[in-house]
Amino acid sequence: MSISQQYISKQKIRRAFDRAANSYDDAAVLQKEVCSRLLEKLEYIKLSPQLILDAGVGTGEAVAPLMKRYKKSRLVALDLSERMLAKALAHGRLLRKPELVCADLEHLPFCENSFELIFSSLTLQWCNDMPATMEDFLRVLKPGGLLMFSTFGPDTLKELRSCWSQIDDAVHVNEFTDMHDVGDGLLQTGFADPVMEAETITVNYESVDKLMEDLRAIGANATAEGGRTGLTTPSVLTKLRRAYDVYRMDMLLPASYEVVYGHAWKPAASQTEKHELRVNITEL
Repeated sequence: MSISQQYISKQKIRRAFDRAANSYDDAAVLQKEVCSRLLEKLEYIKLSPQLILDAGVGTGEAVAPLMKRYKKSRLVALDLSERMLAKALAHGRLLRKPELVCADLEHLPFCENSFELIFSSLTLQWCNDMPATMEDFLRVLKPGGLLMFSTFGPDTLKELRSCWSQIDDAVHVNEFTDMHDVGDGLLQTGFADPVMEAETITVNYESVDKLMEDLRAIGANATAEGGRTGLTTPSVLTKLRRAYDVYRMDMLLPASYEVVYGHAWKPAASQTEKHELRVNITEL
């Protein structure tokens, strides 16, 4: 999988999302919309999962819709942030709540062949090793199971990234993986029939200050190694405002998000056996 690697401290990510747990829902307009669109894609797929993993559940936006769609299923909600998990629990019902697991998405604490469905909305971009994460997804999925996910593509926050590049060389906006590389990686990992698509969603702001405030409010200000530490000085903020003002249209500043959607299947046992048989014949 030819995917550029970046390293983001998991401690930094956990702290950012723990701090953002109370402010997340008010600021996460885009994240809620993407989650809703990803859930809609399940309407066209025939599936009756008994055990579902919401990988990177956040405050639980998908919990109630998933439990409503799959009424007889158990839902495991996994997140790195304990405070986010506490928020997610509130989306359950008195007699039917998600089972909470605080763990790293890149080190799933589950047995192989556990889940029929893995649902993951806007979480994969926080992985330092996406190929290994995909391999672990494949491991814990049952044969015939489905992976449904969304993540960000490389044009996400391109305006903000361009403006920061005019000011210093620090990492202010993380790198994101190209849709085609994600699709190729799914095939290389062993997933079958991957389907990838992307769209650009633009969120408009009155000021770059408000954009950065929202990024902090949802915990998205955790940057890769090399990121700027400490407070941004008034002089730097002034430079950033001037640089970003070039994009102003109709009194508003755009923030672009390239949203990548994908799904793929773990081959059924019979398909795997056939594949292994073909390989053995070829080797002979």
